[in-house]
Amino acid sequence: MKIKQVLSALEQFAPLPLQESWDNAGLQVGLTEAEVSGALLCLDVTERVVDEAIAKGCNLIVSHHPLLFRPLKQISGANDVQRCVIKALKHDIVVVSMHTNMDNAKDGVNWKIAEKIGLQEVSFLGASPTETAGSGVIGNLGSPQAADDFVLFVKKQFDVECAMCNELLRRPIQRVAVCGGAGDFLLDEAVSKGADAFITGEMHYHQYFGYEQKIQICVIGHYQSEQFTAEIFRDIIQRECPGVRTEITEHCTNPIMYL
Repeated sequence: MKIKQVLSALEQFAPLPLQESWDNAGLQVGLTEAEVSGALLCLDVTERVVDEAIAKGCNLIVSHHPLLFRPLKQISGANDVQRCVIKALKHDIVVVSMHTNMDNAKDGVNWKIAEKIGLQEVSFLGASPTETAGSGVIGNLGSPQAADDFVLFVKKQFDVECAMCNELLRRPIQRVAVCGGAGDFLLDEAVSKGADAFITGEMHYHQYFGYEQKIQICVIGHYQSEQFTAEIFRDIIQRECPGVRTEITEHCTNPIMYL
């Protein structure tokens, strides 16, 4: 199985045209004609992740966040991104990123979040005109939950140390909207679609104002909200590219510490 066949399978699941105009998903580094020795799956590409790929004999890294998000004006090892590029090229490692195309795809990042909290009757939020893609999802819990119980449940499911919330809702929560990563742009649509709660990874401070008793905001951290994306990569590759070894990184790449 060649690397380009794995890349093709990923892009068939989450086509590159689904990515936002500002994004840089797809092939990042390397040549794709080589046979796959193993695929290391991660959220972020760091030097430790590249070292892990080398140690495990993986010549393919599949990440959610692009390694090359802004153009490089030099490759001299001056920062982490440049050092990752140099090390990947030196060891013949291909780096591929599936970012907002995977966010927007059916059964992508937001559907995985919905799965983790058991949402039912899930549909797109912020849908495209064709209704086949969208920036978030909305669905229903199996049974209503009090706001404090809901927040504790979400914290447990995503193993988060704290959640940033607005005033606790004084009605049961059953309809839940979800947007992994930075999702406050979908908050008003979540309200208009009748969501009782909105889960996202990060929000701007001023966005918390004015939603008291309209919707329960629950912000769990960017990394935490998208941490299960590697499971999507694994399932696609194992289903479409049988025989290709997949490894989910052992490293937490979250750069934020909670003290």
